[in-house]
Amino acid sequence: MRNRIVLALCVAGMVAGADPGPAEAGNWAQWRGPAFNGSSSETDLPTKFSPTENVTWTADLGGVGGATPIVWDDVVFISAMDPAGKGVFGACLDRKTGKRRWKVPMGGGFANRMGNTGASPSPITDGKRVWFYTGLGELACFTMAGKEIWRRNIQTDHGRFEILWAYASTGLLHGGKLYIPVIHADARAGERHISYLLCVDPSTGKDLWKCPRRTDALGESRQAFVTPIPQKGADGWQILLTGGDYLTGHSPENGKMLWKAPSYNPRKEKWWRTVPSAVGTGNMALSCAPKGGQMIAVRISASDGKPAGSEIWRTRYNSPDVATPLIYQGRLFVLDGRKKALVCMDPQSGKVHWKGDIGGRAVFRASPTGVDGKIYCINLDGEAFVLSAGSEFKILHQVKMGGRRCHATIVPSDGQLFLRTDTKLYCIGKRRR
Repeated sequence: MRNRIVLALCVAGMVAGADPGPAEAGNWAQWRGPAFNGSSSETDLPTKFSPTENVTWTADLGGVGGATPIVWDDVVFISAMDPAGKGVFGACLDRKTGKRRWKVPMGGGFANRMGNTGASPSPITDGKRVWFYTGLGELACFTMAGKEIWRRNIQTDHGRFEILWAYASTGLLHGGKLYIPVIHADARAGERHISYLLCVDPSTGKDLWKCPRRTDALGESRQAFVTPIPQKGADGWQILLTGGDYLTGHSPENGKMLWKAPSYNPRKEKWWRTVPSAVGTGNMALSCAPKGGQMIAVRISASDGKPAGSEIWRTRYNSPDVATPLIYQGRLFVLDGRKKALVCMDPQSGKVHWKGDIGGRAVFRASPTGVDGKIYCINLDGEAFVLSAGSEFKILHQVKMGGRRCHATIVPSDGQLFLRTDTKLYCIGKRRR
Protein backbone atom coordinates (compact mmCIF):
# COMPACT_ATOMS: atom_id res chain seq x y z
CA MET A 1 0.00 0.00 0.00
CA ARG A 2 1.16 3.44 -0.02
CA ASN A 3 2.83 4.21 3.32
CA ARG A 4 1.46 6.69 5.73
CA ILE A 5 2.54 9.72 4.81
CA VAL A 6 2.22 13.31 4.81
CA LEU A 7 4.01 16.34 3.27
CA ALA A 8 3.67 19.91 1.75
CA LEU A 9 5.26 23.28 0.78
CA CYS A 10 4.29 26.80 -0.27
CA VAL A 11 2.30 29.04 -2.56
CA ALA A 12 0.75 32.48 -3.15
CA GLY A 13 2.60 35.32 -1.40
CA MET A 14 5.07 32.77 -0.02
CA VAL A 15 5.61 30.89 -3.27
CA ALA A 16 9.21 31.99 -3.39
CA GLY A 17 10.15 28.61 -2.00
CA ALA A 18 8.19 26.49 -4.45
CA ASP A 19 9.66 24.53 -7.32
CA PRO A 20 6.75 24.07 -9.74
CA GLY A 21 8.73 21.86 -12.11
CA PRO A 22 8.24 21.39 -15.83
CA ALA A 23 4.45 21.54 -15.92
CA GLU A 24 3.10 23.41 -12.93
CA ALA A 25 -0.60 22.71 -13.22
CA GLY A 26 -1.20 19.95 -15.75
CA ASN A 27 1.11 17.26 -14.40
CA TRP A 28 1.05 15.83 -10.90
CA ALA A 29 4.47 14.16 -10.83
CA GLN A 30 4.72 13.07 -7.20
CA TRP A 31 2.68 12.72 -4.05
CA ARG A 32 2.16 16.38 -3.03
CA GLY A 33 2.08 17.78 -6.53
CA PRO A 34 3.95 20.41 -8.56
CA ALA A 35 4.63 22.79 -5.63
CA PHE A 36 5.26 19.97 -3.10
CA ASN A 37 2.52 21.35 -0.86
CA GLY A 38 -0.70 19.70 -2.07
CA SER A 39 -1.80 22.64 -4.24
CA SER A 40 -2.18 23.44 -7.91
CA SER A 41 -2.79 26.69 -9.82
CA GLU A 42 -5.40 25.04 -12.06
CA THR A 43 -8.95 26.35 -12.47
CA ASP A 44 -12.31 24.97 -13.61
CA LEU A 45 -12.16 21.73 -11.65
CA PRO A 46 -15.40 19.79 -11.07
CA THR A 47 -17.28 20.54 -7.86
CA LYS A 48 -20.09 17.99 -8.13
CA PHE A 49 -19.61 14.33 -9.01
CA SER A 50 -20.54 10.81 -7.91
CA PRO A 51 -19.60 7.26 -8.94
CA THR A 52 -21.86 7.75 -11.98
CA GLU A 53 -22.09 11.53 -12.43
CA ASN A 54 -19.47 13.56 -14.32
CA VAL A 55 -17.20 10.50 -14.60
CA THR A 56 -15.05 10.04 -17.73
CA TRP A 57 -14.00 6.52 -16.81
CA THR A 58 -13.61 4.12 -13.88
CA ALA A 59 -10.73 1.65 -13.71
CA ASP A 60 -10.70 -1.50 -11.63
CA LEU A 61 -7.10 -1.56 -10.41
CA GLY A 62 -6.94 -5.31 -9.82
CA GLY A 63 -5.65 -4.80 -6.29
CA VAL A 64 -5.68 -2.61 -3.20
CA GLY A 65 -3.43 0.20 -2.04
CA GLY A 66 -3.11 3.73 -0.78
CA ALA A 67 -0.65 5.09 -3.34
CA THR A 68 -1.73 8.40 -4.83
CA PRO A 69 -2.25 8.38 -8.63
CA ILE A 70 0.51 10.19 -10.52
CA VAL A 71 -0.45 11.94 -13.78
CA TRP A 72 1.80 13.01 -16.64
CA ASP A 73 0.34 14.08 -19.99
CA ASP A 74 -1.56 11.04 -21.34
CA VAL A 75 -0.64 8.46 -18.69
CA VAL A 76 -1.50 7.72 -15.07
CA PHE A 77 0.81 5.70 -12.80
CA ILE A 78 -0.47 3.74 -9.84
CA SER A 79 0.74 1.07 -7.41
CA ALA A 80 -1.42 -1.72 -6.00
CA MET A 81 -1.18 -5.03 -4.18
CA ASP A 82 -2.94 -8.13 -5.44
CA PRO A 83 -6.04 -9.19 -3.42
CA ALA A 84 -4.19 -12.17 -1.96
CA GLY A 85 -1.60 -9.83 -0.48
CA LYS A 86 1.32 -11.71 -2.02
CA GLY A 87 2.67 -9.18 -4.47
CA VAL A 88 2.82 -5.49 -5.33
CA PHE A 89 2.77 -4.17 -8.88
CA GLY A 90 3.18 -0.87 -10.63
CA ALA A 91 0.86 0.00 -13.51
CA CYS A 92 0.50 2.57 -16.25
CA LEU A 93 -3.02 3.52 -17.36
CA ASP A 94 -4.11 5.34 -20.48
CA ARG A 95 -5.36 8.73 -19.36
CA LYS A 96 -8.06 8.94 -22.05
CA THR A 97 -9.64 5.53 -21.42
CA GLY A 98 -8.41 4.23 -18.07
CA LYS A 99 -7.23 1.01 -19.74
CA ARG A 100 -3.99 -0.51 -18.54
CA ARG A 101 -1.03 0.03 -20.88
CA TRP A 102 1.44 -2.06 -18.90
CA LYS A 103 2.09 -3.64 -15.52
CA VAL A 104 5.35 -4.50 -13.73
CA PRO A 105 5.96 -6.74 -10.67
CA MET A 106 7.38 -5.01 -7.60
CA GLY A 107 8.02 -7.92 -5.24
CA GLY A 108 6.18 -9.13 -2.16
CA GLY A 109 3.38 -7.46 -0.28
CA PHE A 110 1.85 -7.32 3.18
CA ALA A 111 -1.20 -5.91 4.96
CA ASN A 112 -1.97 -5.08 8.58
CA ARG A 113 -4.94 -3.96 10.63
CA MET A 114 -3.88 -0.32 10.52
CA GLY A 115 -4.55 -0.31 6.76
CA ASN A 116 -0.93 -0.24 5.63
CA THR A 117 0.06 -2.50 2.74
CA GLY A 118 3.07 -2.99 0.51
CA ALA A 119 1.51 -0.55 -1.98
CA SER A 120 1.50 2.56 0.22
CA PRO A 121 4.36 4.60 -1.35
CA SER A 122 3.29 6.63 -4.38
CA PRO A 123 5.06 6.48 -7.77
CA ILE A 124 7.19 9.38 -9.01
CA THR A 125 7.82 10.52 -12.59
CA ASP A 126 9.76 13.19 -14.49
CA GLY A 127 8.01 12.55 -17.79
CA LYS A 128 10.89 10.42 -19.06
CA ARG A 129 11.06 7.76 -16.37
CA VAL A 130 8.89 6.47 -13.54
CA TRP A 131 9.99 5.15 -10.15
CA PHE A 132 7.97 2.65 -8.12
CA TYR A 133 8.69 1.92 -4.45
CA THR A 134 7.14 -0.52 -1.97
CA GLY A 135 6.77 -0.98 1.76
CA LEU A 136 9.30 -3.81 1.63
CA GLY A 137 11.95 -1.53 0.17
CA GLU A 138 11.79 -2.58 -3.49
CA LEU A 139 12.78 0.41 -5.63
CA ALA A 140 12.80 0.29 -9.43
CA CYS A 141 13.01 2.66 -12.39
CA PHE A 142 11.24 2.19 -15.73
CA THR A 143 10.89 3.99 -19.02
CA MET A 144 7.53 5.53 -19.81
CA ALA A 145 6.89 2.43 -21.95
CA GLY A 146 7.46 0.08 -19.01
CA LYS A 147 11.01 -1.14 -19.76
CA GLU A 148 13.04 -1.71 -16.61
CA ILE A 149 16.16 0.47 -16.26
CA TRP A 150 17.35 -0.59 -12.80
CA ARG A 151 16.10 -2.25 -9.63
CA ARG A 152 17.31 -2.64 -6.05
CA ASN A 153 16.04 -3.26 -2.52
CA ILE A 154 16.73 -0.69 0.20
CA GLN A 155 16.40 -3.25 3.02
CA THR A 156 18.87 -5.58 1.33
CA ASP A 157 21.40 -2.79 0.92
CA HIS A 158 20.89 -0.86 4.18
CA GLY A 159 19.27 -3.15 6.69
CA ARG A 160 15.81 -4.18 7.85
CA PHE A 161 13.11 -1.55 8.40
CA GLU A 162 12.35 -1.42 12.14
CA ILE A 163 8.80 0.01 12.14
CA LEU A 164 5.93 -1.33 14.22
CA TRP A 165 3.22 -0.88 11.57
CA ALA A 166 5.55 -1.49 8.61
CA TYR A 167 7.28 0.98 6.31
CA ALA A 168 5.09 3.37 4.33
CA SER A 169 7.10 6.42 3.20
CA THR A 170 7.16 7.93 -0.28
CA GLY A 171 10.44 9.25 -1.70
CA LEU A 172 11.16 12.66 -3.22
CA LEU A 173 12.54 13.57 -6.65
CA HIS A 174 14.11 17.03 -6.63
CA GLY A 175 17.07 18.74 -8.29
CA GLY A 176 18.07 15.62 -10.22
CA LYS A 177 18.27 13.47 -7.07
CA LEU A 178 16.00 10.85 -5.52
CA TYR A 179 15.68 11.06 -1.72
CA ILE A 180 14.56 8.02 0.30
CA PRO A 181 13.73 8.45 4.03
CA VAL A 182 14.05 5.64 6.57
CA ILE A 183 13.04 6.99 9.98
CA HIS A 184 12.77 3.92 12.17
CA ALA A 185 13.52 2.54 15.62
CA ASP A 186 17.18 2.26 16.51
CA ALA A 187 16.29 -1.20 17.76
CA ARG A 188 19.71 -2.74 17.36
CA ALA A 189 23.27 -1.57 17.66
CA GLY A 190 25.18 -0.63 14.54
CA GLU A 191 24.93 1.90 11.76
CA ARG A 192 22.61 -0.32 9.68
CA HIS A 193 19.83 0.32 12.18
CA ILE A 194 20.17 4.07 12.58
CA SER A 195 17.52 6.27 10.92
CA TYR A 196 18.79 7.94 7.76
CA LEU A 197 18.10 10.00 4.67
CA LEU A 198 19.40 8.27 1.54
CA CYS A 199 20.17 10.06 -1.72
CA VAL A 200 20.08 7.95 -4.90
CA ASP A 201 21.08 8.71 -8.48
CA PRO A 202 17.71 8.42 -10.27
CA SER A 203 19.41 7.35 -13.51
CA THR A 204 21.42 4.44 -12.12
CA GLY A 205 19.93 3.64 -8.72
CA LYS A 206 23.34 3.96 -7.06
CA ASP A 207 23.76 5.65 -3.69
CA LEU A 208 25.11 9.20 -3.79
CA TRP A 209 25.20 9.64 -0.01
CA LYS A 210 23.59 8.45 3.21
CA CYS A 211 23.05 10.82 6.14
CA PRO A 212 22.46 9.22 9.58
CA ARG A 213 19.68 10.87 11.58
CA ARG A 214 19.98 10.15 15.29
CA THR A 215 17.40 11.05 17.91
CA ASP A 216 16.74 10.87 21.63
CA ALA A 217 13.10 9.91 21.02
CA LEU A 218 11.76 6.90 22.91
CA GLY A 219 9.92 3.79 21.78
CA GLU A 220 7.62 4.09 18.77
CA SER A 221 8.26 7.84 18.68
CA ARG A 222 11.51 7.03 16.84
CA GLN A 223 9.44 5.88 13.87
CA ALA A 224 7.91 7.92 11.05
CA PHE A 225 5.99 7.46 7.81
CA VAL A 226 6.98 10.74 6.20
CA THR A 227 8.18 12.11 2.87
CA PRO A 228 11.10 14.58 2.55
CA ILE A 229 10.02 18.05 1.41
CA PRO A 230 12.15 20.58 -0.53
CA GLN A 231 11.93 24.22 0.51
CA LYS A 232 13.90 27.28 -0.55
CA GLY A 233 14.92 29.61 2.25
CA ALA A 234 17.12 32.69 2.31
CA ASP A 235 20.23 30.49 1.96
CA GLY A 236 18.93 28.30 -0.87
CA TRP A 237 17.24 24.92 -1.11
CA GLN A 238 16.90 22.58 1.84
CA ILE A 239 15.35 19.17 2.36
CA LEU A 240 12.91 19.16 5.28
CA LEU A 241 12.49 15.94 7.21
CA THR A 242 10.36 15.33 10.28
CA GLY A 243 10.18 12.33 12.60
CA GLY A 244 11.79 11.02 15.77
CA ASP A 245 10.34 14.03 17.67
CA TYR A 246 12.17 16.62 15.56
CA LEU A 247 12.04 18.60 12.32
CA THR A 248 15.43 18.99 10.61
CA GLY A 249 16.78 20.81 7.56
CA HIS A 250 19.35 19.10 5.31
CA SER A 251 21.69 20.09 2.50
CA PRO A 252 20.46 18.68 -0.83
CA GLU A 253 24.10 18.20 -1.86
CA ASN A 254 25.39 15.95 0.91
CA GLY A 255 22.59 15.51 3.46
CA LYS A 256 24.39 17.50 6.14
CA MET A 257 22.02 18.57 8.91
CA LEU A 258 21.82 22.36 8.71
CA TRP A 259 19.60 22.87 11.74
CA LYS A 260 17.37 21.04 14.19
CA ALA A 261 14.13 22.52 15.50
CA PRO A 262 12.96 22.27 19.12
CA SER A 263 11.11 19.04 19.81
CA TYR A 264 7.39 18.77 19.07
CA ASN A 265 7.31 16.06 21.77
CA PRO A 266 8.79 17.81 24.84
CA ARG A 267 7.11 15.37 27.24
CA LYS A 268 8.84 12.42 25.54
CA GLU A 269 5.71 10.43 24.79
CA LYS A 270 6.77 6.91 23.74
CA TRP A 271 4.01 6.13 21.23
CA TRP A 272 4.12 9.19 18.98
CA ARG A 273 5.02 7.76 15.58
CA THR A 274 5.00 10.66 13.10
CA VAL A 275 2.87 10.47 9.97
CA PRO A 276 2.37 14.06 8.70
CA SER A 277 5.27 15.27 6.57
CA ALA A 278 6.82 18.69 7.00
CA VAL A 279 5.23 21.78 5.45
CA GLY A 280 7.32 24.62 4.04
CA THR A 281 6.40 28.16 3.07
CA GLY A 282 8.84 30.98 2.40
CA ASN A 283 11.54 31.02 5.06
CA MET A 284 9.65 28.84 7.51
CA ALA A 285 8.67 25.21 8.02
CA LEU A 286 6.00 23.49 10.08
CA SER A 287 5.98 20.09 11.77
CA CYS A 288 3.05 18.35 13.44
CA ALA A 289 3.06 16.02 16.40
CA PRO A 290 0.67 13.06 16.11
CA LYS A 291 -2.45 12.29 18.15
CA GLY A 292 -3.48 15.90 18.64
CA GLY A 293 -0.09 17.05 19.86
CA GLN A 294 1.75 20.27 19.11
CA MET A 295 2.34 22.08 15.83
CA ILE A 296 5.55 24.08 15.68
CA ALA A 297 6.72 26.58 13.06
CA VAL A 298 10.43 27.43 12.74
CA ARG A 299 12.81 29.49 10.59
CA ILE A 300 14.73 27.52 7.97
CA SER A 301 17.31 30.31 7.54
CA ALA A 302 18.48 32.90 10.04
CA SER A 303 16.16 35.92 10.20
CA ASP A 304 15.08 38.63 12.66
CA GLY A 305 18.29 38.04 14.57
CA LYS A 306 17.28 34.41 15.22
CA PRO A 307 19.13 31.31 13.94
CA ALA A 308 17.84 28.67 11.56
CA GLY A 309 15.66 26.15 13.37
CA SER A 310 14.47 28.66 15.96
CA GLU A 311 10.81 28.67 16.90
CA ILE A 312 8.36 31.19 15.42
CA TRP A 313 5.16 29.90 16.97
CA ARG A 314 3.71 26.81 18.59
CA THR A 315 0.18 25.62 19.27
CA ARG A 316 -1.27 22.69 21.18
CA TYR A 317 -4.50 22.65 19.20
CA ASN A 318 -5.70 21.31 15.84
CA SER A 319 -2.61 19.23 15.01
CA PRO A 320 -3.38 16.39 12.57
CA ASP A 321 -2.63 12.77 13.37
CA VAL A 322 -2.02 11.52 9.81
CA ALA A 323 -2.92 13.97 7.03
CA THR A 324 -0.17 16.37 5.94
CA PRO A 325 -1.29 20.02 6.06
CA LEU A 326 -1.88 22.04 2.90
CA ILE A 327 -0.48 25.45 1.98
CA TYR A 328 -2.85 27.11 -0.49
CA GLN A 329 -3.44 30.75 -1.47
CA GLY A 330 -1.16 31.93 1.34
CA ARG A 331 -3.03 30.05 4.05
CA LEU A 332 -2.38 26.91 6.04
CA PHE A 333 -5.15 24.30 5.98
CA VAL A 334 -4.95 21.57 8.60
CA LEU A 335 -7.15 18.50 8.32
CA ASP A 336 -7.66 17.04 11.77
CA GLY A 337 -8.71 13.60 10.59
CA ARG A 338 -9.67 12.17 13.96
CA LYS A 339 -12.01 15.08 14.78
CA LYS A 340 -13.13 15.37 11.12
CA ALA A 341 -12.44 19.08 11.16
CA LEU A 342 -10.72 21.51 8.79
CA VAL A 343 -8.82 24.46 10.24
CA CYS A 344 -7.72 27.52 8.23
CA MET A 345 -4.70 29.31 9.74
CA ASP A 346 -2.22 32.07 9.06
CA PRO A 347 1.08 30.19 8.52
CA GLN A 348 3.16 33.15 9.68
CA SER A 349 1.51 33.59 13.08
CA GLY A 350 -0.49 30.43 13.73
CA LYS A 351 -3.67 32.49 14.11
CA VAL A 352 -6.87 30.55 13.33
CA HIS A 353 -9.06 32.20 10.70
CA TRP A 354 -11.83 29.62 10.88
CA LYS A 355 -12.60 26.03 11.80
CA GLY A 356 -15.38 23.77 10.61
CA ASP A 357 -16.71 20.26 11.20
CA ILE A 358 -16.69 18.18 8.01
CA GLY A 359 -18.67 15.28 9.37
CA GLY A 360 -18.93 11.91 7.66
CA ARG A 361 -18.74 8.47 9.19
CA ALA A 362 -15.01 7.73 9.03
CA VAL A 363 -11.76 9.46 9.94
CA PHE A 364 -9.49 11.10 7.36
CA ARG A 365 -6.00 9.84 6.60
CA ALA A 366 -5.54 11.07 3.03
CA SER A 367 -3.96 14.52 2.77
CA PRO A 368 -6.06 17.40 1.38
CA THR A 369 -5.63 19.02 -2.05
CA GLY A 370 -6.07 22.75 -2.75
CA VAL A 371 -7.07 23.89 -6.25
CA ASP A 372 -9.53 26.22 -8.01
CA GLY A 373 -10.54 27.92 -4.75
CA LYS A 374 -11.56 24.57 -3.31
CA ILE A 375 -10.18 21.86 -1.04
CA TYR A 376 -10.72 18.21 -1.91
CA CYS A 377 -10.45 15.42 0.66
CA ILE A 378 -11.63 11.85 1.16
CA ASN A 379 -12.13 9.78 4.31
CA LEU A 380 -11.35 6.11 4.93
CA ASP A 381 -14.85 5.00 3.89
CA GLY A 382 -14.57 6.70 0.49
CA GLU A 383 -16.72 9.74 1.31
CA ALA A 384 -15.36 12.63 -0.77
CA PHE A 385 -15.80 16.27 0.27
CA VAL A 386 -15.35 19.51 -1.65
CA LEU A 387 -14.83 22.47 0.68
CA SER A 388 -14.44 26.18 0.07
CA ALA A 389 -10.93 27.61 0.51
CA GLY A 390 -12.44 31.07 1.04
CA SER A 391 -12.98 33.32 4.03
CA GLU A 392 -15.36 30.97 5.83
CA PHE A 393 -15.95 27.25 6.25
CA LYS A 394 -18.38 25.86 3.68
CA ILE A 395 -19.08 22.37 2.36
CA LEU A 396 -19.73 22.61 -1.39
CA HIS A 397 -20.26 18.92 -2.09
CA GLN A 398 -20.32 15.58 -0.29
CA VAL A 399 -20.58 12.17 -1.95
CA LYS A 400 -19.99 8.50 -1.21
CA MET A 401 -17.55 7.08 -3.76
CA GLY A 402 -17.37 3.65 -2.12
CA GLY A 403 -14.47 1.51 -1.02
CA ARG A 404 -12.77 1.13 2.33
CA ARG A 405 -9.42 2.21 3.74
CA CYS A 406 -9.08 5.04 1.23
CA HIS A 407 -5.68 6.68 1.85
CA ALA A 408 -4.85 8.29 -1.51
CA THR A 409 -4.81 12.04 -2.14
CA ILE A 410 -7.23 13.40 -4.77
CA VAL A 411 -5.23 14.66 -7.76
CA PRO A 412 -6.16 17.52 -10.17
CA SER A 413 -4.80 17.61 -13.73
CA ASP A 414 -5.89 19.55 -16.83
CA GLY A 415 -9.45 20.10 -15.62
CA GLN A 416 -9.91 16.57 -14.31
CA LEU A 417 -9.80 14.92 -10.90
CA PHE A 418 -8.25 11.51 -10.27
CA LEU A 419 -9.84 9.92 -7.21
CA ARG A 420 -8.72 6.59 -5.87
CA THR A 421 -10.72 4.47 -3.46
CA ASP A 422 -9.03 1.26 -2.33
CA THR A 423 -9.53 -0.78 -5.52
CA LYS A 424 -10.83 1.71 -8.11
CA LEU A 425 -9.60 4.85 -9.83
CA TYR A 426 -12.08 7.46 -11.07
CA CYS A 427 -11.31 10.05 -13.74
CA ILE A 428 -13.78 12.87 -13.08
CA GLY A 429 -14.59 15.75 -15.44
CA LYS A 430 -13.60 16.63 -18.97
CA ARG A 431 -10.05 17.32 -20.04
CA ARG A 432 -9.46 20.84 -21.30
CA ARG A 433 -7.03 19.96 -24.07
